[in-house]
Amino acid sequence: FFWLFCEITTTTTRATTRTVKIQQPRSMLSIIPSPSWFVITFVIVQFFSTITSVSYGFVADNGIVKQKISSPNYYYANTHLLSTADDGAPSDYDTDDITEKSVSVTYDDDDEAIRDALKRELLMLSSVTNRGEFASSEERDIVIDIVTQLEALNPTADPASNCAGEWDLCLSSTHFFKSSPFFQTIRMAVNDKAIAENGFDIHDRATSASRIGRVRQIVSPREIKSEVELEVGMVPGLPLTVRGTVITKAKLEVKGPELWETEIISTEVKGSNIPFVNQMMDDMQLAFPVGNVYDTLMGNIPIVPSKTYYVDEGIRITRDIDDNFFVFSRA
Repeated sequence: FFWLFCEITTTTTRATTRTVKIQQPRSMLSIIPSPSWFVITFVIVQFFSTITSVSYGFVADNGIVKQKISSPNYYYANTHLLSTADDGAPSDYDTDDITEKSVSVTYDDDDEAIRDALKRELLMLSSVTNRGEFASSEERDIVIDIVTQLEALNPTADPASNCAGEWDLCLSSTHFFKSSPFFQTIRMAVNDKAIAENGFDIHDRATSASRIGRVRQIVSPREIKSEVELEVGMVPGLPLTVRGTVITKAKLEVKGPELWETEIISTEVKGSNIPFVNQMMDDMQLAFPVGNVYDTLMGNIPIVPSKTYYVDEGIRITRDIDDNFFVFSRA
């Protein structure tokens, strides 16, 4: 059961760069090995595939980037992008060149229409790219621009203090599993971005036989609970899988208008598809005291900072210490 716990706890989803359009031809190839049929299938799928087309215009005006949204009426939002206005590709920015961000709040009536249009586009891209996992480079650039625009149009004062509720991850700029306090604590314990990213990438490839389902956060004033549904392939090539939900709890403390800090408490696995294992886990209450382990080995529990620059009645955008963003929709 310890092996099973570790296997499910550390299993993650694939984060490849394949686009949605080539997924069907790849699966068809495994069924129809003939090269000619593959070519025919590929052409048909390419012809009928839905291609996301988002019309956005960016016009520089004294360091301000004005965004034009394609709609019956044109709206302009005066917002700062994370890169310079004269950059040919405004989404291709280096996080080292970004100045310190701060929360902005806007109540303009026109901005509400712009926010609604941006959120619709963002949720559409989330659905066609599997939460960003299969987004093309162009789609990733669009997502980054939309997220940046929404953060500049935040309608809520003190967003970090207004995140209570249940939230489902609908889009991420990095591995889904990194939204969990478990992996965020590992990142802080390592205290080196390059080493941590290499470790996460190796971990992702080593567990490529697994899949991540729903990723949910339940936020209360003093605690955050992360729930990650996993499906683990036990034997490669065989239809034998173990499913479960990894639940990680952490203390939460609001430190500023956009900033909160978390301190991990425990991790456990529930909801296994193996009946006797599920019953035994529920009866034994097998919660691994991760916080106590860190305290014993390191002398302290790593503190994890997160910043929320946008929250409204339906959407929350939170960034980690490395500026990766996680877009959540209210459950």
